[in-house]
Amino acid sequence: MRFPPSFLDDIKARLPVSDVVRRRVKLMKSGREWKGLSPFGSEKTPSFFVNDQKMAWFDFSSGKNGNIFDFVMATEGLSFPETVERLAQDAGLQLPERSPEAERHEQRRAGLHEVLEFAAAYFEAQLRGERGGRARAYLVERGISLDSQKTFRIGYSLGDRHALRDALAAKGASAETMIEAGLLIHGDDIPVPYDRFRDRVMFPITDRGGRIIAFGGRALDKDAQAKYLNSPETTLFHKGAVLYNHHRARKAAHDKGRVISVEGYIDVIAMHAAGFPETVCGMGTALTPEQGALLWGMAAEPILCFDGDKAGRKAAFRAAEMALPLIGPDKTLAFALMPEGQDPDDILKAAGPAAVDEVLRTALPLVDLLWARETEGRPLATPEHRAALERALAEVATGIRDEALRRHYKAAFEQRLKTLFGPTERSFERRQPGPARRGGRGRGGAFQDERVGYLSSPVMASASLTQSPAFRASHAAMPAREALILTLLLAHPTLIADHAEELAGLDFAAKEAGPLRDAMLDLAQDDAPLSSSLRAALGHGGYDATLAKLDRVGPAFGWYSQPDAALSDADAVLRQALTLHRKARALHRELLSAEAALAIDASEANFARMRDIQEQLSALAGTEAAVEGFGASSGRPKPML
Repeated sequence: MRFPPSFLDDIKARLPVSDVVRRRVKLMKSGREWKGLSPFGSEKTPSFFVNDQKMAWFDFSSGKNGNIFDFVMATEGLSFPETVERLAQDAGLQLPERSPEAERHEQRRAGLHEVLEFAAAYFEAQLRGERGGRARAYLVERGISLDSQKTFRIGYSLGDRHALRDALAAKGASAETMIEAGLLIHGDDIPVPYDRFRDRVMFPITDRGGRIIAFGGRALDKDAQAKYLNSPETTLFHKGAVLYNHHRARKAAHDKGRVISVEGYIDVIAMHAAGFPETVCGMGTALTPEQGALLWGMAAEPILCFDGDKAGRKAAFRAAEMALPLIGPDKTLAFALMPEGQDPDDILKAAGPAAVDEVLRTALPLVDLLWARETEGRPLATPEHRAALERALAEVATGIRDEALRRHYKAAFEQRLKTLFGPTERSFERRQPGPARRGGRGRGGAFQDERVGYLSSPVMASASLTQSPAFRASHAAMPAREALILTLLLAHPTLIADHAEELAGLDFAAKEAGPLRDAMLDLAQDDAPLSSSLRAALGHGGYDATLAKLDRVGPAFGWYSQPDAALSDADAVLRQALTLHRKARALHRELLSAEAALAIDASEANFARMRDIQEQLSALAGTEAAVEGFGASSGRPKPML
């Protein structure tokens, strides 16, 4: 029996090679692959490897290799039709009927591929032609190079109602085929079918094998009814089961061990050109289980990029909900939330690939995003509120089908609840007396702290990114307290060893602060160097620019940051600065959570919570280092931190 290639592709897409092989071979994880003992001979050292991304297996002892069909035929002695029947049943697919109608169906599919290929070539020619100037100008404006245009076969559809129809008809394509391919609009009230895509920049959409199955079109007319328009559902194109750039990204994803999902064609093209060829995107709809399977076929932990605004966060939450029943120990998601109003293309233009790398590096694990969804903006002042949170988290964990993973999620949530509901550093005595606040009592009553959820890392883009010149020029300088800590360590290297453990775990906002701290810890491992020799070693290590930045602000810290200051005074200032820094970073995390809650629910309570945290930060910024006995050896005034 002859099976259509599309049917065989569907079986391979639904059945990972490792799942099929595991029935005969005991596999263990080996990097991005699986390995085991060869089923074709006797051996003690594994030489049999399985790669799910490549949809293939390799037996180096016998020299054999192939796909899932080859493996079943080689190990079970089945014929090819018997193998297909077996695997189709495992994949939940019905065998195609062997009939003249089935043959005609396959021929029709081939005809659709052919007419879509003709259309792509036509659109490419129009982009380069006399009437493509406006489209070329748009692509230049978006920073899409000529190489990228050729790689992604970008084209242009003329504004005429019948331009494409007439061009394809001249090649022998029938109107019925063009309609079935989604290229023409037709209907009972439309006497003459006309072109679906008019005056649009055209992006061909391909299947896993690189064959064109649909198009996406970006309108050039700002008053167009739809800014982006995709082909309708057709025999070839099911938008919930397709990823844009999938066929190009597969090898890159395997080589890099990751796949990145963004929200638009332009972002994919920009990321590809900037050195992230493992990037794909959906078709403008919520992530589907089918698309999730495609992503997991390329990497165990796809990184999904979303805008950090309200709509982007909701989209991230929907993706998390979709994935929950499907995840397992070797299959999950991570979430990179962009600075609000920014997409990957914006970040690349503003700050380059390094800034995108920073966003990807700080992507949130799925557990963090789920915790954020359940805790942000939720009142937790009463036992009822807290019980409701516990119940919601228990329901989240119950949605995980994998038993072992479900148990670990429950344990993670329980630990976070203990931390969240634990003792608070804030007390009634440290608050100003006054009218009752939300979540507590007024004068004469016991203050009940209002709690909100926390994250193990910020939901929004990392501070080192959002405070870079690319996003906020006013934050180009290193935060004062971080500069003070580093300046004190440079002036008094003895303090590095005294506070090594605390310094190693310190969370800096300035991107250059952490590497400098790490270098100082390395240089002070054995003996505390002199200040001059420490600076010289750091200079040789490539930290001249950071040292120069510290030197520019150093005089503002006063005498205690100089090498000749009393060590006890410098130590007192450092201890106080470290304490204030830890509190400030915790408050900044709370502020990010509060701002996110306000974006989702602009209630008076959420606004009041945000203002309260802002006031605490303002008060902390002006806190004086009031250490008993400070300055006794020098008679100097107390510093302001």
